[in-house]
Amino acid sequence: MRFEDRVAIISGAASGMGLLAAQRLAAEGACVVLTDVNEEAVTEAADAICAQGGDAVGVRVDVRCYEEVEAAATLAMERYGSIDILMNSAGGNAARVLGRSGPFHELDIEVIDWGLDVNLKGAVYFCHAVLGQMLEQKRGVVINMGSVDGVTGSGSPDYSAAKSGMIGLTKSIALIGAPHGVRSCCVSPGPVLTRPAMAKMKTRLGRAAEPEEIINLILYLCSDEAAFITGDNYRIDGGRSIGGMYG
Repeated sequence: MRFEDRVAIISGAASGMGLLAAQRLAAEGACVVLTDVNEEAVTEAADAICAQGGDAVGVRVDVRCYEEVEAAATLAMERYGSIDILMNSAGGNAARVLGRSGPFHELDIEVIDWGLDVNLKGAVYFCHAVLGQMLEQKRGVVINMGSVDGVTGSGSPDYSAAKSGMIGLTKSIALIGAPHGVRSCCVSPGPVLTRPAMAKMKTRLGRAAEPEEIINLILYLCSDEAAFITGDNYRIDGGRSIGGMYG
């Protein structure tokens, strides 16, 4: 029960890494506010956690709308009295999520806007909404979900730019928070088996990660065991970003 009496807010929590993190945090004692643009799915996810004995609430939040982000932070305070963990997990490759195809320079600008807004601006919004409370209570951890593509670059410049920006956001929040006991870390996975297509992406270890492997790192960074860790980006990519040619 590493997170007993802790309160977590997670964006993109209706599926994938955000949902798994919410389930694991709740199982280890945290009260969890799950947020996602899919209201039905995020409500069902929170209800399922409660049915397993956890304490969770699901809230519809479009991370592109600051008023909705701020309302989720307010709900966490009103319901639980603190905000101890923020995990910025909402995001994805815009072209894939929106069902578009074609090279970057031929994509509609609305696709590019979606990628930048959801993958980066939403995280900035959530940090803005919760940081004051964390500073006041002199405790808190921010986990920003990056990507190996933010380190190496990719064929999706908007995605890579946003994920690279998560590293700068992490370092900046760490600088602001350090005098007040607030930490910030970025976790940058390589391919993860949240989608079958991920299995085809090459890594030096010859496989994609199991989702639990990523969550194990995230929960460690959120815990008191990592109390002296802040401000860095943690690649968990099976050696994908080492460089050199694949055979």
